Amino acid sequence: MKSGRYFALDGIRGLALLNMIAYHAVWDLVYLFGFDLQWYQSESAYIWQQCICHTFIFLSGFCEPLGKKKLKRGVTVFSLGFLIVLATLIAMPQNRVRFGVLTLIGSCMLLMIPAEKVLRKCRPVYGLIFSITLFLLTRNINQGYLGFANWNLLPLPDNWYHNFVTTYLGFPMPGFHSTDYFSLLPWIFLYTAGYFTHRLFAHCKLLTHLESSKSKTLEWFGRHSLGLYMIHQPLLYFLFVAVLAL
Repeated sequence: MKSGRYFALDGIRGLALLNMIAYHAVWDLVYLFGFDLQWYQSESAYIWQQCICHTFIFLSGFCEPLGKKKLKRGVTVFSLGFLIVLATLIAMPQNRVRFGVLTLIGSCMLLMIPAEKVLRKCRPVYGLIFSITLFLLTRNINQGYLGFANWNLLPLPDNWYHNFVTTYLGFPMPGFHSTDYFSLLPWIFLYTAGYFTHRLFAHCKLLTHLESSKSKTLEWFGRHSLGLYMIHQPLLYFLFVAVLAL
């Protein structure tokens, strides 16, 4: 690939980023500015939110084999996640973020450095099936069960839900609250599903289909997604303050 870049991945990431900005804009209107938008509590809004986060996490895993300086990248993303924790704790403690999506993705990046030596030995198709199965099986562990959606297969022991360490792993302690909570389990399995999908694409020689450019605008947003993610909420807030002041 002459350009050294898969433009389709940038476009998908850019589309997810714009959706996330739109979703957070509605969140700001509801929770910071008191707008009564009943639709935001609907199943459709939840599906919208889930599609955004699933895309980001899966795509991060898909891009994992492409990255260079993986330790530096993982530490950077994890540190930015911690910065968001501090910023929300200071600026809006009632809506603070703890263990948000950047903390998760940074953790996955760092854990994949040693784990990839083992995962590389697994055939991509089996790894993908195994990752999806584990993701579905552990999807409800934040609520105290093994299972997915409305299917709670097995209750988990209450003493697993104990402190900040268990909360980080996926077993939130009593009274825990975060406006953006993505624990290591189950989401690391979605990340590894992306990783094995990339390997499957490479094995089947499908990566060339991701080389062509489709939308330069979306691709620009995708290439700058991390920086835009960090600044979009302050910009939205001040934009709404200015507009509502008029």
